[in-house]
Amino acid sequence: MIGEGAVSPASAREVIPLGVRRRPLRKFGEGLAKVFLLICASGSVLTTLGIVAVLIFETIEFFQEVSILEFVTNPQWTPLFSVKNFGIAPLLTGTVLVTGGAMLIALPVGLVSAIYLSEYAADRLRRILKPLLEILAGIPTVVYGYFALLFISPLLRKIFPDAQVFNAASASIVMGVMIIPLVSSLSEDAMVAVPRSLREAAYALGATRMEVATRVVAPAALSGIVAAFILAISRAVGETMIVAIAAGQQPKLTLNPLESIETMTAYIVQVSLGDVPVGTIEFKTIFAVGMTLFLMTLLLNMVSQRVIHRFREAYE
Repeated sequence: MIGEGAVSPASAREVIPLGVRRRPLRKFGEGLAKVFLLICASGSVLTTLGIVAVLIFETIEFFQEVSILEFVTNPQWTPLFSVKNFGIAPLLTGTVLVTGGAMLIALPVGLVSAIYLSEYAADRLRRILKPLLEILAGIPTVVYGYFALLFISPLLRKIFPDAQVFNAASASIVMGVMIIPLVSSLSEDAMVAVPRSLREAAYALGATRMEVATRVVAPAALSGIVAAFILAISRAVGETMIVAIAAGQQPKLTLNPLESIETMTAYIVQVSLGDVPVGTIEFKTIFAVGMTLFLMTLLLNMVSQRVIHRFREAYE
């Protein structure tokens, strides 16, 4: 029996706010979302650890048959020949040669493009030019490779008759063009993030637009620009199809960009075609080369983080 002034259970349920009734369900949903996000994050980390573990395991097996001293000092790389040599220097030189040539094009052109988009172009023009520039990044790399082989290489051979059909220069030029949008977009984003007050202060002191761009905005966005540069270098080091198609498959210890060379990624493609039996020393070379690539990109990322931390500017 319910006394006078008491509230019945039905009435009590009616006066409980809707948000309070839904709170357990909301907590349950948040818990599920937290578990899902944890699984995704853990999956990414475990995948990375798995890749690194495979590289380390196979590389250790490789160095059980080949000495590290030979791998570092031998000037010849002929693991697929009858007389085998396992010196990484020719592949490393070819990678550095192509990457350096690509950076000579991508870094200055990309930075100048970023300065124009950030400081000179009108908003309407910027909204048109930036997507058009970024279209270059969406072209498949295999298309760039055949463009280098069928257009750039014949053009170079007309200018330099001694140039070979497959050469480092054509791969460098096309790779540099491909990486321009990466440098330009990231650098422009870093410049746009610089406060407008710094520009106005420089203009108030009588600075020209070029002086503001080069002496105020660029130094203020230095951490972002350097990060874009290092990311572009990492992208060039890991590029595969362009060098596999246009640079050749002749590992040479040379710095002549007109000669045919072979990069580390191109060699991995060559061995991964299926002609080399699994488990042989020739097959294990791809893991040693892959570990070298991994250490190079890891070093570049560490340098990038150090530079960003050292030159980062905080604005309020």
